[in-house]
Amino acid sequence: MKAPLLSVDNIGRRFGAFVALEGITASFEPNKVTAIIGPNGAGKSTFFNLLSGVLAPSAGAIRFKGRDITGTPQHRFAHLGIARSYQITNIFPELSVHENVRVAAQAFRSRYDIWRDRTGMTELDDKADAALAAVGLTGKRGETAKFLAHGQQRALEIAIALVAAPELLLLDEPTAGMGPEETKEMVALLERLAAERTILLVEHKMKMILGLSDRILVLHHGRLIADGSPQHIQADPEVRRVYLGQSDGYA
Repeated sequence: MKAPLLSVDNIGRRFGAFVALEGITASFEPNKVTAIIGPNGAGKSTFFNLLSGVLAPSAGAIRFKGRDITGTPQHRFAHLGIARSYQITNIFPELSVHENVRVAAQAFRSRYDIWRDRTGMTELDDKADAALAAVGLTGKRGETAKFLAHGQQRALEIAIALVAAPELLLLDEPTAGMGPEETKEMVALLERLAAERTILLVEHKMKMILGLSDRILVLHHGRLIADGSPQHIQADPEVRRVYLGQSDGYA
């Protein structure tokens, strides 16, 4: 078994008297796809916010590549090798597809080299082009981002994350708002990306999750109630009771 890329030890999060997440312990191997599922209010968003640095845990520890990153400021996560997309597409609609990714590449570099002439940074163009190629958007390079189809905008958001060369990619409902064909295209993209990095995703489309994931974590009322392969999760009677019976397919 490979050493875990990411591990969480008894993490929890409280908002005043409300316990949103409690006692979650898990570890994640490199180059695996893990889905986090559960009914509304299960704690999925809170868990993702802890893993991406949006929130600090009220209890427990988070380790990335063996290093304790508990409480690390969110802006440092990209430099550690952790990138995240959000449920609502987050792009610059008036910029071109290429400019969206190049801006991200430049922002990642500029923190360490504020005096360098940006126009001479041809390597940023190369990084942007490589990220667009990885998500299948090379042919849309010069188009204005707001005119892309919804699924292409989601792919662009992933390209923006990829310029930081993350080892861990956190995806919050990557197929939200997509129809069957766009969902299938996103699944194919995620399968390609998973060959080179670890992916954690929150999703509601169970047919997609069962076909794509190596592993599934199930949350309910802020607790981890099941952790295993898709086959194990499908057979778990408690999971079926609290979640699978409410799921949808590719629709």
